[in-house]
Amino acid sequence: MCGIVGYVGPRVAAPILVEGLRKLEYRGYDSAGLAVHDGRAIEVVRALGKLRRLSDALEAKPLAGSLGIGHTRWATHGRPSEENAHPHMAGGIAVVHNGIIENHVALRQELSAQGVVFRSDTDTEIAAHLIHRARSSSSSLFEAVRRALSLVTGAYAIAVVSSADPATIVVARHGSPLVLGRGEGEMLCGSDISAMLSHTRDMIFLEDGDVAELRADGFRVENLAGQPMQRPSRHIDWSPVMAERGGYKHFMLKEIHEQPEAISATLRGRLDLEAGDVHASEMGVSPEVARSIRRVYIVACGTSFHAALAARYWLEALAKVPTVVELASEVRYREPLFYPDDLLVAVSQSGETFDTIGAVQAAKAAGAHVLAIANVLDSAIPRAAHGSLYTRAGPEIGVASTKCFTAQLAALLMLAVYLGRQRGALDAARGQELLQSLCAVPALMHELLGDEDYVRSIATHLTHARDVLFLGRGLSYPIALEGALKLKEISYAHAEGYAAGEMKHGPIALIDSELPVVVLCPQDPSYEKTLSNIQEVRAREGRIIAVATRGDESMHDLAEHIIWVPAAPAVVLPLLTVVPLQLLAYYVATRKGHDVDQPRNLAKTVTVE
Repeated sequence: MCGIVGYVGPRVAAPILVEGLRKLEYRGYDSAGLAVHDGRAIEVVRALGKLRRLSDALEAKPLAGSLGIGHTRWATHGRPSEENAHPHMAGGIAVVHNGIIENHVALRQELSAQGVVFRSDTDTEIAAHLIHRARSSSSSLFEAVRRALSLVTGAYAIAVVSSADPATIVVARHGSPLVLGRGEGEMLCGSDISAMLSHTRDMIFLEDGDVAELRADGFRVENLAGQPMQRPSRHIDWSPVMAERGGYKHFMLKEIHEQPEAISATLRGRLDLEAGDVHASEMGVSPEVARSIRRVYIVACGTSFHAALAARYWLEALAKVPTVVELASEVRYREPLFYPDDLLVAVSQSGETFDTIGAVQAAKAAGAHVLAIANVLDSAIPRAAHGSLYTRAGPEIGVASTKCFTAQLAALLMLAVYLGRQRGALDAARGQELLQSLCAVPALMHELLGDEDYVRSIATHLTHARDVLFLGRGLSYPIALEGALKLKEISYAHAEGYAAGEMKHGPIALIDSELPVVVLCPQDPSYEKTLSNIQEVRAREGRIIAVATRGDESMHDLAEHIIWVPAAPAVVLPLLTVVPLQLLAYYVATRKGHDVDQPRNLAKTVTVE
């Protein structure tokens, strides 16, 4: 969950590394540091806090040199402090690391018995000492890293430089992402392609077990056994501008406004409107496989889990296939029953979510067919799957996911239509109707975003609320969960999403004149039942903020505030009703003065347990 960058080439390294860390700061922001080789020795600068503290430290102590590595941290082992910040040094070896070394206790005891004195509480310092020890008997830094990592269990992405090797960076990955970038006479590495987009779009995606040596004129890759590995270069379509704020105050607000294009891009080239069907070659789910599926099993975490809950309604209603939705973190430590006629759908914005990878591996081992829905090209989960459906949302920098969520919803609805058509549950006319409704969503989103100022005004009524309840039925229930998650993630208010039909089974005890209750009540099949829930809240003097269909005059007598959404078929309403909830959370958080792009204690990509 930390960010790694590296550079070797003809240019001064430090500004390139800091720029890369700025693009990765969403991955961790409790400390940061650089190690740069100036041709004679390695100089290290580290700072506690966000990246601007490191920039200030570099002004006081500039680093010269054209080779270096950098890191921005989200603490796992050891509290946030300058001592625990990366890079860590041992005998001329500097290391930055993302992940967790699971056998760190045994390794620390072994090294301590050999006289090693540790200066930090991190597991990363152990790696530095292991590599230093191996370097004394190895012919190269590359060989030393390979030998040291053979002793390590756990997840890692690692970058290493040595004072004895002024032209070489060695990197490796196992269970945590690491990408190489090939420029003109220079090589870069990063936890994410966004760190390198300003310098190159030619990326090399390392796989688990890879160890790579980077020099200005190229790279080589071997596995831990010393066998050469071929890793092709991929040209990335994302532009550097896509990873910039573009005039918006925060990335999160920019990404909320990018949702219409994210949906359009996710649909583009994948729909056959005349046939009412979806092109499925990239998904790896052939018509024969689609017809043989007895159950869909979706695994996801966080916001992706809420998208998966919405997909369950679509898959059962449109494809007539039983669907299970599980938190990936729970699946890994149960004994789930997977079968060869299961379709395991793994939903992950980053494609690197550690728990979801574990669930994918368990399902594959049982013979299930695996489909990945992810936003990052060639990430670990798509590589492990039989097929992938990329969401094409572009880089999402804000930690609280917005456009990736709605793009996931679009992808999952496409999957439901495809399976419904192949399994005979949908005819062509119904398929056309559904896909046309989905194609209309971007324009309706634009209409919704035009009411942003009104949503901002409603946020003033929630700024001081300590608790907020979100209610929804049917397809609005996952959106209630997502609205509550967004509010708690960035405003730090306690917010709870609940199925409205369950309100009488507990949450109704919370309702009084001080409690804001956000009720999702669009005109859908659950509309009349949700109106009854609103009446129950009113009877207990709850402060109702309704999300309702434009033109529903009855709402004026029921709600204190109303956020209108355009009339639309019920099947696509989740893609619309979530947008004002995203804006509401954003404006509550900004009124409180919080950093919405980097909320406390959170990181964008969860690559550790």
